[in-house]
Amino acid sequence: MAETRIAFDDAHAYDRYMGRWSRAIGEKFLAWLDPPENRHWLEVGCGTGAFTELILGQAAPERIIGIDPSTPLLEHAKHTVTARQADFRIGTAIDLPFGTGEFDVVVSALVIHFIPDRPKAFREMLRVTKPGGVVGGYTWRKSPTIIDEAMPDGLRATLTAAGYGDVEITTIEASQTFRDFEDYWMSQTGTFQHPVAKSVAALSDHDREQLRNNLRTALPAAADGSITYSSRATAFKARKPH
Repeated sequence: MAETRIAFDDAHAYDRYMGRWSRAIGEKFLAWLDPPENRHWLEVGCGTGAFTELILGQAAPERIIGIDPSTPLLEHAKHTVTARQADFRIGTAIDLPFGTGEFDVVVSALVIHFIPDRPKAFREMLRVTKPGGVVGGYTWRKSPTIIDEAMPDGLRATLTAAGYGDVEITTIEASQTFRDFEDYWMSQTGTFQHPVAKSVAALSDHDREQLRNNLRTALPAAADGSITYSSRATAFKARKPH
């Protein structure tokens, strides 16, 4: 299957939309993953480096390579994540530019749902992991009609079919607070080419305003005008069999 790339060209808008969630959920995920220190890591779909920073702070990797198909996001990551252990390169999940068994830990944060050929991506992540190494990641908890791997049963089936061992799956929930409704709206519909922003932009003025009103009703503000809501992610960790 050919990989259909979703373009993220505005690093700051991407970070406003996705980076805050990568940090909020990523902290809980790393605590659950409980990886060994001083290991070689690969982050698949590193984006602006938000999750990379968490790994550096919490997991003490000997080195970490982040790959992403977006040059603007990688440039942002290179300028904001300056630790000597970190390296960022162009690459895609379905054709990882590494040899077999190069990494102790391979992770992917909030990326799986963007990959059209997820079974191939999971096979690639397993391929570049050392025998006995750890592979883990998380994606938004959504209806299985969107992607099978967003729900535990579908994710377990794909991982098992790809040859993973010791599969564990959990649900991670995190909350975000926005200054007011406009802050929330802009985080969803900013200038970068995210599918949500594209869909909203394609609506008529009437339908867009109706969507705004519906969201405002569904997300009631606190006394200070701020809006807080929670999202859930399906997370996994597994090992490459010896």
